[in-house]
Amino acid sequence: MPHASLTRESVATHNKPDDLWCIIDHQVYDLSDFVDAHPGGSVVLEQVAGTDATSAFYNLHRQEVLQKYGSLCIGTVEGEKSEVIVPQPGDLSPVPYAEPLWLRPQFKSPYFNESHRQLRRKVREFVDTHVTPEAQQKEKDGTYISQELIDRMAAQDILAMRLGPGKHLHGKNLFGVVKGEEFDYLHDMVQAQEFVRANARGFQDGNMAGMMISLTAVLQWMGNEALKKKLADEVLSGKKKMCLAITEAFAGSDVAGLRTTATKTPDGKHYIVRGTKKWITNGMWCDYFVTGCRTEKGFSVLLIPRQEGVETSLIKTSYSTAAGTAFVEFNDVKVPVDHLLGEEHKGFIVIMSNFNHERFMMCCGVIRMSRTVVEECLKWCNQRIVFGKALIEQPAIRQKLAKMISLVEANQAWLEQIAYQMSNMSYAQQSKLLGGPIGLLKSFATRSAHEIADEAVNIFGGRGITASGMGRVVEMFHRTYKFDAILGGTEEILADLGVRQAMKGFPKAML
Repeated sequence: MPHASLTRESVATHNKPDDLWCIIDHQVYDLSDFVDAHPGGSVVLEQVAGTDATSAFYNLHRQEVLQKYGSLCIGTVEGEKSEVIVPQPGDLSPVPYAEPLWLRPQFKSPYFNESHRQLRRKVREFVDTHVTPEAQQKEKDGTYISQELIDRMAAQDILAMRLGPGKHLHGKNLFGVVKGEEFDYLHDMVQAQEFVRANARGFQDGNMAGMMISLTAVLQWMGNEALKKKLADEVLSGKKKMCLAITEAFAGSDVAGLRTTATKTPDGKHYIVRGTKKWITNGMWCDYFVTGCRTEKGFSVLLIPRQEGVETSLIKTSYSTAAGTAFVEFNDVKVPVDHLLGEEHKGFIVIMSNFNHERFMMCCGVIRMSRTVVEECLKWCNQRIVFGKALIEQPAIRQKLAKMISLVEANQAWLEQIAYQMSNMSYAQQSKLLGGPIGLLKSFATRSAHEIADEAVNIFGGRGITASGMGRVVEMFHRTYKFDAILGGTEEILADLGVRQAMKGFPKAML
């Protein structure tokens, strides 16, 4: 009897193991045939048989559980209606501090216009509908991103959009709301933060992150225009995949320690590449590797196609293998000289300048994910009953939340300021002026993530270290936030970079 109007008195009569109803958020559920299948056992359900189980349910379950078992709902309590908000694809969260200030309807911002708001809506709809379901599944089973999702993103020009502003977007109408020529780094920030909301850190990197940090270098530095166009067409259509291969076992943040060599053949037409790379995101399935090499008089960056002599093996890290993190070996691989990016022996500038956008994207991600964790904590503290009252009524808990909110808001404000500066600078100006500020932001954002993750786990207790259920988002964040603290340059290296850049050209200023 779907959609029936039922009284609380009638529900109370269905209070036996084989005839078990209960009320959750003013809706009536018939759990008679579900008792034995309940993951938490039958006893818990028998304890709430015939009663209003709303408080008990939300102490133990996420809202998505009700949506999953919606077929068990047989009606609504007479004269009552559901109160809990069920978000639809694209919706903003009404929870305080769950969205950046510029997205809250009562606030203003000088940085954003209607195109940024419309893009946010379109990207969130896409992520909620197409990315999140796959992300959650792949994060669990460790398999790689589907070609179907890649093709869907390519068809919407999302792959191109995720590289950031540039000529590759000209002539495109992104989601029908932003012309490619008008796409700026604030739009870039918007799309990056929306994609993070899939809440799957391994899949987040598995979702073409390698392309985002490698094709940018090809577009900026490759001299062979015909080859550049071919590569861009292949990768942005989703037909081919590309990744960045810089890090080695001997050279992480210390890029100058690279040992992979590229030696020119006697006829000068090829390089012979020999060496290894480690922790290469998406390396398991990529067709092209943008690779840092030691050459005769310095460092050079080469585009190396997958071929005989290129071998990849999976590295299991603390996030999902959906990222396709690889150990890569180059065994005397032959690479044409026109696959060089930038000038020979001057590849250090190629590597360093390419880091700016990568680090900016990582800041977008960890700051947005920190906000999601704050939202999770606010919801939990409001619904969790401890010692006869909501957790939020404990002053110690409110102090933790205040600290977390303050860190998130400070980081978001700094991020938007950086994005605005990037939107008003050339690539060369960004490389010269923003390497330090971006490095400082990334260092501070991941230090903040450390504090937020720590407080969030304490707020959730045992659930905060459980990979499923109420605390699964917090558990995932606590386990994986260190990826943002290490990849793209460690906190210490980037903090030092920020100060060293500030000291360049220091004025003759005295106390």
